[in-house]
Amino acid sequence: MKMELAGVNWMLAAATFLLCASGGSSAPMLCHFNSRALCEFEGRHFSLGESWMDDACMQCTCLHPVGVGCCETVHRPVDFPAWCEVRVDSATCKVGLVQTADPRLPCYPGGEMRDPGHGSLQPQQHLMG
Repeated sequence: MKMELAGVNWMLAAATFLLCASGGSSAPMLCHFNSRALCEFEGRHFSLGESWMDDACMQCTCLHPVGVGCCETVHRPVDFPAWCEVRVDSATCKVGLVQTADPRLPCYPGGEMRDPGHGSLQPQQHLMG
């Protein structure tokens, strides 16, 4: 009987985690489950169903006694120039797109495909007259 109850608890916890992690109609986010993790973060202990935000901007949920499930909370851009990189501010969990050569300068997804350090990547067409 005790084994059956543990199985039911595990199934309920997993189903709850998947429902919460799916986010309804939003785009799928990266999630992971750790069956050996403890329900604690920065010295605070959490009970079944309680959530917290970790230092990597992952929303974690206690699924005691079966572990901890965590999902990303930030949407990272995927279509941007090669000379740009994604930066996530761990304090605010805000995402920024900056130039790799000078992270103080922003990049704009879908903007001109011009490397500021190397000129235009678009082929130049010379008109002959």
